[in-house]
Amino acid sequence: MLWKCGANVYEYRRERERRFKGDVRRVQAMVGVQEAAHPRLVTPGEVISQDTSFMRGHGTYMEKGVQVASVAGYVTRVNRLITVTPLRQMYQGAVGDTVVGRITRVQTNRWKVDVNSRLDAELRLSNIQLPGGEQRRCNVEDERDMRALLTEGDLVCVEVQKICDDGLLRLAARNIKFGKLSQGTLLAVSPSLIVQDKQRMHDLPCGARVVFGANGYVYITPTVPQEQASTYIVNFEEVPVEVRKTIGRLRNCIKLLAHHSIMISPTSVMTAFDMSIEQEFEIKDLLKPDVMQDVALATVQSMNE
Repeated sequence: MLWKCGANVYEYRRERERRFKGDVRRVQAMVGVQEAAHPRLVTPGEVISQDTSFMRGHGTYMEKGVQVASVAGYVTRVNRLITVTPLRQMYQGAVGDTVVGRITRVQTNRWKVDVNSRLDAELRLSNIQLPGGEQRRCNVEDERDMRALLTEGDLVCVEVQKICDDGLLRLAARNIKFGKLSQGTLLAVSPSLIVQDKQRMHDLPCGARVVFGANGYVYITPTVPQEQASTYIVNFEEVPVEVRKTIGRLRNCIKLLAHHSIMISPTSVMTAFDMSIEQEFEIKDLLKPDVMQDVALATVQSMNE
Protein backbone atom coordinates (compact mmCIF):
# COMPACT_ATOMS: atom_id res chain seq x y z
CA MET A 1 0.00 0.00 0.00
CA LEU A 2 2.85 2.36 0.85
CA TRP A 3 4.52 1.49 -2.44
CA LYS A 4 1.34 2.42 -4.32
CA CYS A 5 1.15 5.77 -2.52
CA GLY A 6 4.77 6.48 -3.38
CA ALA A 7 4.18 5.54 -7.00
CA ASN A 8 1.16 7.83 -7.19
CA VAL A 9 3.17 10.76 -5.81
CA TYR A 10 5.97 10.04 -8.31
CA GLU A 11 3.53 9.95 -11.23
CA TYR A 12 1.87 13.14 -10.00
CA ARG A 13 5.23 14.94 -9.94
CA ARG A 14 6.11 13.66 -13.40
CA GLU A 15 2.77 14.89 -14.72
CA ARG A 16 3.30 18.36 -13.17
CA GLU A 17 6.77 18.59 -14.68
CA ARG A 18 5.44 17.55 -18.08
CA ARG A 19 2.70 20.19 -17.99
CA PHE A 20 5.12 22.88 -16.80
CA LYS A 21 7.60 22.16 -19.59
CA GLY A 22 4.75 22.19 -22.11
CA ASP A 23 3.70 25.63 -20.87
CA VAL A 24 7.28 26.84 -21.12
CA ARG A 25 7.54 25.71 -24.74
CA ARG A 26 4.21 27.37 -25.53
CA VAL A 27 5.32 30.67 -23.98
CA GLN A 28 8.69 30.54 -25.76
CA ALA A 29 6.97 29.93 -29.09
CA MET A 30 4.59 32.85 -28.56
CA VAL A 31 7.24 35.28 -27.42
CA GLY A 32 9.51 34.19 -30.25
CA VAL A 33 12.62 33.68 -28.12
CA GLN A 34 15.22 31.16 -29.14
CA GLU A 35 16.24 28.49 -26.63
CA ALA A 36 19.84 29.65 -26.44
CA ALA A 37 18.86 33.25 -25.68
CA HIS A 38 16.28 32.34 -23.01
CA PRO A 39 17.24 31.83 -19.36
CA ARG A 40 17.34 28.24 -18.21
CA LEU A 41 14.01 27.16 -16.76
CA VAL A 42 13.87 24.46 -14.08
CA THR A 43 11.18 22.58 -12.18
CA PRO A 44 11.20 21.58 -8.48
CA GLY A 45 13.57 18.67 -7.93
CA GLU A 46 15.57 19.25 -11.12
CA VAL A 47 19.36 19.19 -10.79
CA ILE A 48 20.88 22.61 -11.44
CA SER A 49 24.58 21.89 -11.08
CA GLN A 50 26.81 19.05 -9.92
CA ASP A 51 29.73 21.43 -9.34
CA THR A 52 30.17 21.68 -5.56
CA SER A 53 32.14 24.94 -5.87
CA PHE A 54 28.95 26.95 -6.52
CA MET A 55 27.23 28.61 -3.57
CA ARG A 56 23.59 27.78 -2.84
CA GLY A 57 21.18 30.71 -3.23
CA HIS A 58 17.44 31.25 -2.84
CA GLY A 59 15.25 28.64 -4.49
CA THR A 60 17.86 25.87 -4.28
CA TYR A 61 19.00 23.15 -1.86
CA MET A 62 21.71 20.50 -1.71
CA GLU A 63 20.90 16.81 -2.06
CA LYS A 64 23.50 14.05 -2.38
CA GLY A 65 26.19 16.56 -3.23
CA VAL A 66 24.32 18.27 -6.10
CA GLN A 67 22.42 21.54 -6.23
CA VAL A 68 18.66 21.07 -6.82
CA ALA A 69 15.86 23.55 -7.54
CA SER A 70 13.18 23.91 -4.87
CA VAL A 71 10.84 26.11 -6.95
CA ALA A 72 9.81 26.41 -10.60
CA GLY A 73 11.60 29.31 -12.22
CA TYR A 74 14.66 30.47 -14.11
CA VAL A 75 18.27 30.08 -13.03
CA THR A 76 20.40 33.15 -12.32
CA ARG A 77 24.14 32.95 -11.70
CA VAL A 78 26.16 35.81 -10.24
CA ASN A 79 29.83 34.84 -9.98
CA ARG A 80 29.70 31.61 -7.95
CA LEU A 81 26.20 32.14 -6.54
CA ILE A 82 23.27 30.30 -8.13
CA THR A 83 19.65 31.25 -7.40
CA VAL A 84 16.27 30.33 -8.87
CA THR A 85 13.76 33.13 -9.36
CA PRO A 86 10.17 31.83 -9.23
CA LEU A 87 7.94 32.45 -12.25
CA ARG A 88 4.95 32.92 -9.95
CA GLN A 89 5.28 34.48 -6.53
CA MET A 90 3.62 36.94 -4.21
CA TYR A 91 4.78 40.53 -4.25
CA GLN A 92 7.86 41.00 -2.07
CA GLY A 93 8.12 44.78 -2.32
CA ALA A 94 10.92 47.23 -3.05
CA VAL A 95 11.43 50.74 -1.70
CA GLY A 96 10.13 53.30 -4.20
CA ASP A 97 7.66 50.95 -5.92
CA THR A 98 4.30 52.40 -6.93
CA VAL A 99 1.56 49.95 -5.96
CA VAL A 100 -2.22 49.78 -6.03
CA GLY A 101 -3.94 48.42 -2.92
CA ARG A 102 -7.29 48.00 -1.23
CA ILE A 103 -8.04 49.18 2.32
CA THR A 104 -8.90 46.20 4.53
CA ARG A 105 -8.97 47.71 8.03
CA VAL A 106 -9.00 51.11 9.72
CA GLN A 107 -6.93 51.20 12.92
CA THR A 108 -5.59 53.87 15.23
CA ASN A 109 -3.40 56.24 13.19
CA ARG A 110 -3.13 53.78 10.28
CA TRP A 111 -4.85 51.78 7.58
CA LYS A 112 -4.18 48.17 6.61
CA VAL A 113 -3.85 47.70 2.85
CA ASP A 114 -4.01 44.57 0.70
CA VAL A 115 -1.14 44.87 -1.80
CA ASN A 116 -0.99 41.24 -3.00
CA SER A 117 1.77 40.49 -0.50
CA ARG A 118 2.23 37.95 2.28
CA LEU A 119 1.14 40.52 4.89
CA ASP A 120 -1.23 43.45 4.67
CA ALA A 121 0.79 46.64 4.21
CA GLU A 122 0.54 49.63 6.54
CA LEU A 123 -0.36 53.20 5.58
CA ARG A 124 0.01 55.62 8.47
CA LEU A 125 -2.01 58.79 8.82
CA SER A 126 1.21 60.80 9.13
CA ASN A 127 2.39 59.49 5.74
CA ILE A 128 -0.42 60.89 3.60
CA GLN A 129 -1.02 64.34 2.20
CA LEU A 130 -4.12 65.79 3.81
CA PRO A 131 -6.90 67.19 1.58
CA GLY A 132 -6.04 70.63 0.27
CA GLY A 133 -2.33 69.89 0.22
CA GLU A 134 -1.84 70.99 3.82
CA GLN A 135 1.55 70.21 5.30
CA ARG A 136 0.99 69.95 9.04
CA ARG A 137 1.00 67.46 11.88
CA CYS A 138 -2.05 65.25 12.20
CA ASN A 139 -4.15 65.96 15.29
CA VAL A 140 -6.91 64.17 17.18
CA GLU A 141 -9.61 65.44 14.84
CA ASP A 142 -7.74 63.99 11.87
CA GLU A 143 -7.68 60.62 13.63
CA ARG A 144 -11.42 60.78 14.21
CA ASP A 145 -12.06 61.59 10.54
CA MET A 146 -9.88 58.81 9.12
CA ARG A 147 -12.90 56.97 7.70
CA ALA A 148 -13.90 60.14 5.85
CA LEU A 149 -10.61 59.90 3.96
CA LEU A 150 -10.30 56.14 3.45
CA THR A 151 -12.50 53.30 4.57
CA GLU A 152 -12.70 49.55 4.02
CA GLY A 153 -12.88 48.64 0.35
CA ASP A 154 -11.37 51.86 -1.01
CA LEU A 155 -8.63 51.60 -3.62
CA VAL A 156 -5.45 53.63 -3.21
CA CYS A 157 -2.33 54.33 -5.23
CA VAL A 158 0.66 54.57 -2.88
CA GLU A 159 4.43 54.21 -2.74
CA VAL A 160 6.49 51.70 -0.76
CA GLN A 161 8.40 53.73 1.81
CA LYS A 162 10.04 51.03 3.94
CA ILE A 163 10.29 47.24 4.26
CA CYS A 164 10.35 45.97 7.84
CA ASP A 165 12.38 42.98 9.03
CA ASP A 166 9.28 40.76 9.12
CA GLY A 167 8.37 41.64 5.51
CA LEU A 168 5.71 44.24 6.40
CA LEU A 169 5.53 47.05 3.83
CA ARG A 170 5.10 50.61 5.04
CA LEU A 171 3.42 52.85 2.50
CA ALA A 172 3.27 56.58 1.86
CA ALA A 173 1.16 58.97 -0.22
CA ARG A 174 2.92 62.27 0.29
CA ASN A 175 2.34 64.01 -3.05
CA ILE A 176 -0.52 64.77 -5.39
CA LYS A 177 -0.11 61.76 -7.69
CA PHE A 178 -0.87 59.33 -4.87
CA GLY A 179 -4.11 58.88 -2.97
CA LYS A 180 -7.60 57.44 -3.37
CA LEU A 181 -8.72 55.94 -6.69
CA SER A 182 -12.25 56.01 -8.08
CA GLN A 183 -14.21 55.74 -11.34
CA GLY A 184 -12.31 52.78 -12.75
CA THR A 185 -11.75 49.05 -12.73
CA LEU A 186 -9.13 46.86 -11.05
CA LEU A 187 -7.43 43.83 -12.59
CA ALA A 188 -5.01 41.47 -10.80
CA VAL A 189 -2.16 39.78 -12.70
CA SER A 190 1.10 38.15 -11.67
CA PRO A 191 3.66 40.76 -10.48
CA SER A 192 6.31 38.98 -12.57
CA LEU A 193 4.46 40.01 -15.76
CA ILE A 194 4.58 43.76 -15.04
CA VAL A 195 7.46 45.43 -16.87
CA GLN A 196 9.76 47.24 -14.43
CA ASP A 197 9.46 50.96 -15.10
CA LYS A 198 9.98 54.09 -13.03
CA GLN A 199 6.83 55.61 -14.50
CA ARG A 200 3.80 53.55 -13.44
CA MET A 201 0.96 55.88 -14.43
CA HIS A 202 0.36 56.25 -18.15
CA ASP A 203 -2.23 58.24 -20.11
CA LEU A 204 -2.78 56.01 -23.13
CA PRO A 205 -3.71 57.45 -26.55
CA CYS A 206 -7.06 55.62 -26.47
CA GLY A 207 -8.34 57.96 -23.75
CA ALA A 208 -7.73 56.07 -20.51
CA ARG A 209 -5.19 56.19 -17.71
CA VAL A 210 -3.62 52.95 -16.54
CA VAL A 211 -1.69 52.45 -13.29
CA PHE A 212 0.62 49.44 -13.67
CA GLY A 213 1.17 48.60 -9.99
CA ALA A 214 4.45 46.84 -9.27
CA ASN A 215 2.46 44.41 -7.10
CA GLY A 216 0.42 43.10 -10.05
CA TYR A 217 -2.70 45.22 -9.47
CA VAL A 218 -3.55 47.16 -12.64
CA TYR A 219 -6.06 50.02 -12.37
CA ILE A 220 -7.80 51.50 -15.42
CA THR A 221 -9.63 54.81 -15.18
CA PRO A 222 -10.79 57.60 -17.50
CA THR A 223 -8.15 60.23 -18.27
CA VAL A 224 -8.48 63.13 -15.85
CA PRO A 225 -6.24 66.08 -14.95
CA GLN A 226 -3.32 65.10 -12.70
CA GLU A 227 -4.59 67.19 -9.80
CA GLN A 228 -7.85 65.21 -9.86
CA ALA A 229 -6.35 61.77 -10.46
CA SER A 230 -5.77 60.86 -6.81
CA THR A 231 -7.82 62.72 -4.23
CA TYR A 232 -9.97 61.73 -1.27
CA ILE A 233 -13.25 62.92 -2.81
CA VAL A 234 -15.30 60.35 -4.72
CA ASN A 235 -16.33 61.46 -8.21
CA PHE A 236 -19.89 60.36 -9.01
CA GLU A 237 -20.06 61.90 -12.48
CA GLU A 238 -21.34 59.54 -15.16
CA VAL A 239 -18.63 58.12 -17.40
CA PRO A 240 -19.52 58.29 -21.13
CA VAL A 241 -20.39 54.99 -22.81
CA GLU A 242 -17.48 55.19 -25.28
CA VAL A 243 -15.00 55.65 -22.42
CA ARG A 244 -16.48 52.67 -20.58
CA LYS A 245 -16.12 50.58 -23.73
CA THR A 246 -12.48 51.66 -24.02
CA ILE A 247 -11.82 50.69 -20.41
CA GLY A 248 -13.52 47.32 -20.93
CA ARG A 249 -11.46 46.59 -24.04
CA LEU A 250 -8.24 47.55 -22.25
CA ARG A 251 -9.12 45.29 -19.34
CA ASN A 252 -9.76 42.29 -21.59
CA CYS A 253 -6.57 42.97 -23.55
CA ILE A 254 -4.52 42.98 -20.34
CA LYS A 255 -6.26 39.81 -19.24
CA LEU A 256 -5.44 37.96 -22.46
CA LEU A 257 -1.81 39.11 -22.30
CA ALA A 258 -1.54 37.78 -18.75
CA HIS A 259 -3.25 34.52 -19.73
CA HIS A 260 -0.58 33.91 -22.36
CA SER A 261 2.32 35.04 -20.11
CA ILE A 262 3.19 38.09 -22.23
CA MET A 263 4.93 40.96 -20.43
CA ILE A 264 2.51 43.79 -19.66
CA SER A 265 3.56 47.34 -20.50
CA PRO A 266 1.95 50.39 -22.14
CA THR A 267 3.39 49.27 -25.48
CA SER A 268 2.10 45.69 -25.33
CA VAL A 269 -1.31 46.78 -24.02
CA MET A 270 -1.79 49.37 -26.77
CA THR A 271 -0.59 46.90 -29.40
CA ALA A 272 -3.15 44.32 -28.24
CA PHE A 273 -5.79 47.06 -28.08
CA ASP A 274 -5.11 48.13 -31.68
CA MET A 275 -4.99 44.51 -32.90
CA SER A 276 -8.36 43.74 -31.33
CA ILE A 277 -9.90 46.73 -33.13
CA GLU A 278 -8.13 45.94 -36.41
CA GLN A 279 -9.48 42.39 -36.36
CA GLU A 280 -12.94 43.76 -35.46
CA PHE A 281 -13.43 41.72 -32.30
CA GLU A 282 -16.18 42.69 -29.91
CA ILE A 283 -15.15 43.49 -26.33
CA LYS A 284 -16.88 40.41 -24.92
CA ASP A 285 -15.29 38.17 -27.56
CA LEU A 286 -11.80 38.99 -26.22
CA LEU A 287 -12.45 36.55 -23.37
CA LYS A 288 -12.98 33.58 -25.72
CA PRO A 289 -9.95 31.22 -25.74
CA ASP A 290 -9.50 31.18 -29.52
CA VAL A 291 -9.82 34.96 -29.81
CA MET A 292 -7.42 35.48 -26.91
CA GLN A 293 -4.84 33.33 -28.66
CA ASP A 294 -5.29 35.12 -32.01
CA VAL A 295 -4.87 38.59 -30.47
CA ALA A 296 -1.91 37.46 -28.34
CA LEU A 297 -0.10 36.00 -31.36
CA ALA A 298 -0.80 39.10 -33.44
CA THR A 299 0.49 41.29 -30.59
CA VAL A 300 3.75 39.36 -30.27
CA GLN A 301 4.32 39.33 -34.04
CA SER A 302 3.69 43.08 -34.26
CA MET A 303 6.07 43.83 -31.39
CA ASN A 304 8.80 41.62 -32.87
CA GLU A 305 8.70 43.38 -36.25
